[in-house]
Amino acid sequence: MMKTMSSGNCTLNVPAKNSYRMVVLGASRVGKSSIVSRFLNGRFEDQYTPTIEDFHRKVYNIRGDMYQLDILDTSGNHPFPAMRRLSILTGDVFILVFSLDNRESFDEVKRLQKQILEVKSCLKNKTKETGELPMVICGNKNDHGELYRQVSSEEAEKLVSSDENCAYFEVSAKKNTNVNEMFYVLFSMAKLPHEMSPALHRKISVQYGDTFHQKSFKMNRVKETDAYGMISPFARRPSVNSDLKYIKSKVLREGQTREREKCTIQ
Repeated sequence: MMKTMSSGNCTLNVPAKNSYRMVVLGASRVGKSSIVSRFLNGRFEDQYTPTIEDFHRKVYNIRGDMYQLDILDTSGNHPFPAMRRLSILTGDVFILVFSLDNRESFDEVKRLQKQILEVKSCLKNKTKETGELPMVICGNKNDHGELYRQVSSEEAEKLVSSDENCAYFEVSAKKNTNVNEMFYVLFSMAKLPHEMSPALHRKISVQYGDTFHQKSFKMNRVKETDAYGMISPFARRPSVNSDLKYIKSKVLREGQTREREKCTIQ
């Protein structure tokens, strides 16, 4: 099955098997949105704006194959536990963020990791799936220095030591330290093309979406081995009802393909 999106006069067909959701979780004020901003556009915003829930979508042309990555940037306050559980159920890859200068945010990551493993284990038992669970635990704000550190590297690394599909990185979204490396490892663990990492593909503006997957795009002095990424500026989060139907279809084994809500790029 193909997921169809339109950009101008162009239709982008993304195979359902190449559509993934990345969920970013963590306490408030740890830099989740800053990491997402680095991933999407390479920028860092000094001004803090509390996140309720932000949804982004990026589509890729990698060696002629189309991929779609939905990014769910969740609230640190999680006022609706059922919504958080649904975000976990529909996620394919996870980034758990804490601040190295905030012990409580690390404790929250430990709780989140436990919840994700429990929720996904329950889903696997019902669907008989055997897939792995790629996850990165991210200690942000390593630019603040050792004087302000409240969580040691050794303690954080214990959370991932027994799971080959879980990795730990200390990063700085502000200084853009280790951010690219973190995404590279996450996508590698998820068996996704490493070109999805922000530093390994060419950024294409949405105004060129009409040539995004056409042969003429490859002919303009571009190698067929190249990779391109384009942000969908008007992406809308799939409805709760759509996500619930997706999970229900997996549990009832009504189909093995993804049936997430379509999105239009205008």
